[in-house]
Amino acid sequence: MRGLRLGLALALSCVASGAARAEISDNVVRIGVLNDISGIFQDTNGMGSVEAARMAAEDFNGGGRGIKVEIVYADHQNKADVGSAIVRKWLDVDGVDAVVDVPNSAVGLTINSLLRDSRMTFLASSTASSDLTGKACSPNTIQWVNDAWATGNSTAAAMMARGGKEWYFITVNFALGQGIEAEATNYIEKHGGKVLGSAKHPLNTPDFASLLLQAQNSKAKVIGLANAGGDTVNAVKQAAEFGLQQSGQTMVAFLLFINDVHGMGLKVGQGLQLFEAFYWDMDENTRAFAKRFAARPGVNGKMPSGNQAGVYASTLAYLNAVAATGSDHAKDAVPEMKKFKGKDKLFGDVTIRQDGRVIHPMYLFEVKKPEESKYQYDYYKLVSTIPADQAFRPLADGGCSLVK
Repeated sequence: MRGLRLGLALALSCVASGAARAEISDNVVRIGVLNDISGIFQDTNGMGSVEAARMAAEDFNGGGRGIKVEIVYADHQNKADVGSAIVRKWLDVDGVDAVVDVPNSAVGLTINSLLRDSRMTFLASSTASSDLTGKACSPNTIQWVNDAWATGNSTAAAMMARGGKEWYFITVNFALGQGIEAEATNYIEKHGGKVLGSAKHPLNTPDFASLLLQAQNSKAKVIGLANAGGDTVNAVKQAAEFGLQQSGQTMVAFLLFINDVHGMGLKVGQGLQLFEAFYWDMDENTRAFAKRFAARPGVNGKMPSGNQAGVYASTLAYLNAVAATGSDHAKDAVPEMKKFKGKDKLFGDVTIRQDGRVIHPMYLFEVKKPEESKYQYDYYKLVSTIPADQAFRPLADGGCSLVK
C-alpha cells in the first residue's frame, strides 16, 4: 500500500509538473512580426520592427522565470490573403503565440478575424483601423500606437483650433485612408467646418500632379493627406514643386513618420503638420531607446518610427503578461495586459482598456525649417499635446461587445 501511495503521488506530481510546463507552449514564447518588408512601409516598419521586437525580448530577459523567447518574421506584401496564409501556418504548424505589428488595415482586420478565440494574441501595434476596438473587437486583440478615429478626430480638432475650417482630402482608396477621411470629415462638419472635396488614389501611386492641382484649385485652407508611407512622401514632394504651402494652403499628414520626413528632407517637408504618438527626441527615455535602436545591426543609424516603438512596447507588455500568468495563451495573457495602468517609457501615461485600445497622449508636430534643425533627425517642433483621455474614441462609443 505504501508503494502504491508513493507511486500515485509521483504520478500526480508528474501530471501537475507537465501541466505547469504546458502553460508555456513548447517551452518557448514565439512572437511573429508580420509587416511590409519590401514595399512602401519598409522604412516605417520592415526589419526595424523585427529589431524592436528583439530588443523587447532582450530587455524582458526571461521575466525572472527563465522564459525563452523566439522572434520570427514574415512579409505580408500588403495582401490580406498572403498575411492570412502566413498567420494560419504560424498558428497551426509553427507554434507562434503572438502576432505583432501588421501595418495595412485590410491585412490587420483579416488577422483579427482569424485569431478571434484562438490561442494566439494579436498585438496590432501598426494596424490603424479603429474597427479593431469597435464593431470588430476581439478578446485576443490589443491595439497600440494609433487608429483612424484618433488620427482623424484629433488632427482635425488641432488644425481647426488653428483656423483650418475648410478642407480638401487626398486619400488612398483603401480601408486606412477611407477610415481616416470619414472620421475627420465627421469632426469637421460637426464643428462648423467644410470639406470642399476629396481626390482618391490607389496604394503606391507615383504621380499626384492631377490630385494636387484639384486640391490647389479648391482654395481649401487645409489639404489633408489621408495616406501613408511612400504615398505621403510622394505627395509632399510634388506639392513642394506646386508651391502649395507657399500659396497659403497648409498641408497636414495624418500618418507620417520620422523615416518619411528623413526621406523627403526638411527643405521639402518644412511647415508640414503631422500627428504622432511617439517622437524619438521627446525625453531621456525615448532618446535612450532610439540610441540603442539606431545601433542595431541592419538599422544603419536610423531613428525609430512610432510604429517600431509600438512593436517594442506591445511585445514587452505581452511578455510581462506571460511572466505574470505563467501562460502564453491569449485567454490568460490579454486579460492580464488589460490590467495595466501606468507609465510606459516610450508612450508616457498608458491605460489598456477593455476594448483592447491602448490609450496614451498624442501630439501634433510641425516639421522644422532646415535652419531650425540642430542635429540629424532633429525634425519636429511640438505644436500641441492631446491628453490620453481625449485622443481616442470614448469607450462607450465604439460598439465593442467586450465592453460591459
